[in-house]
Amino acid sequence: MICVILLCRDSNNLKKLVIFVGKIRILQYFQHTHKSLLQSSKLTLERELLKHIDWSQRLICIKGFRGVGKTTFILDHIKQKYLNDQDVLYINLNNFYFTKRKIFSFADEFSKLGGKVLFFDQIQKYPTWSEELRKCYEEIPDLKIIFTSSPVLRVAEGNPDLQGIVNIYHLDGLSFREYLNHKTNKNFKVASFEEIIKNHVSLATEITSSVKPLAYFSEYLKSGYYPYFIDSPNFYMNSLLKHINLALEIDVPYLNQVEVKYLSKLRKLLHIIAAETPLVPNVSKLANEIETSRATVMNYLRYLKNAKLINLLYNNGDEDQLKKPDRIFLHNSNLQHAIAPQNVENYNLRSTFFFNQVGSLHHISSAMNADFLVNDTYKFIAGGRKIEASKELYAASDMIEVGEGNKIPLWLFGFLY
Repeated sequence: MICVILLCRDSNNLKKLVIFVGKIRILQYFQHTHKSLLQSSKLTLERELLKHIDWSQRLICIKGFRGVGKTTFILDHIKQKYLNDQDVLYINLNNFYFTKRKIFSFADEFSKLGGKVLFFDQIQKYPTWSEELRKCYEEIPDLKIIFTSSPVLRVAEGNPDLQGIVNIYHLDGLSFREYLNHKTNKNFKVASFEEIIKNHVSLATEITSSVKPLAYFSEYLKSGYYPYFIDSPNFYMNSLLKHINLALEIDVPYLNQVEVKYLSKLRKLLHIIAAETPLVPNVSKLANEIETSRATVMNYLRYLKNAKLINLLYNNGDEDQLKKPDRIFLHNSNLQHAIAPQNVENYNLRSTFFFNQVGSLHHISSAMNADFLVNDTYKFIAGGRKIEASKELYAASDMIEVGEGNKIPLWLFGFLY
């Protein structure tokens, strides 16, 4: 409680007092909201990314698709590290107060009143976010700022305001390991790609001695990547479709300056990809189907990739924006079930899962006589239990608990993060 007792005859000083008291009340309002959020939300599940962020950095961005759990992620971090701290504040920039208030002036006053850490959720909602954050970084050196954003937002690349001073982290959807830990109340650890390659038999044997991962795998492929299955499992597909449409209708057009009248073309392109994935693209044919130019199709593919809706597979990993990808996949198998459930053939789901889980941390490109080339070294095919590996070819095989030689259980690649 802050009390101000002042006898003031000067009208200018009185106005200043009224403004000052008003700002204190606003800060108290946000502090109350902050405490209410921490009290009303419970710790959900341990996200691996929490362990890999250097929280000592002064300016941190956490990017992720709508519904991937960014808000819960930062609230969990606050509860774990700053639960009773009065110098830490969470702000959702959806609040209409910031239609008239500058981020910098708010941050400056917060710092002068003893604030140490500010969390800004949904930074893309604020029009001059990058220059304001730059000013905070340069003029308030004692203040740390962590903010979340859409994956489409250009936070550092091509952004002179923040390039070189912001540290960017990507919050992906749940790995199969994170999903399995939540479902079984286990605490399986992360395995590196090299560990899986060399020790997959012992790793799989240890895991399957306490749980049957294949009993959970199909459900994960359908509705386990995004965390809202925790609170609303019966409405999972509705929630996912809502977030897909919001990404297409708001994030992609607004941040890429795409006119709303072209939204139907973007939606149609995404559906074509989902219906034919893994798609070997004929750009001229796609341009005819959505009635636009080849150059626009290439731009749309880049927008959809940046929005975490698709993955593009290139030869030698050459992700030249002007070059046609060899194949196009949806970003994860849950999107396949939501957008084109008629095309959930096993190969599509298996290859999409492998690309999604391995590609989150490792370099993946196309390969001759294989589905994927990982880290320019390991050739992989993704398939069922009957696919065969060889000395130079690895198999990510579905429906096996434990592999042998170069034949590795597909589900085990979900333990990379």
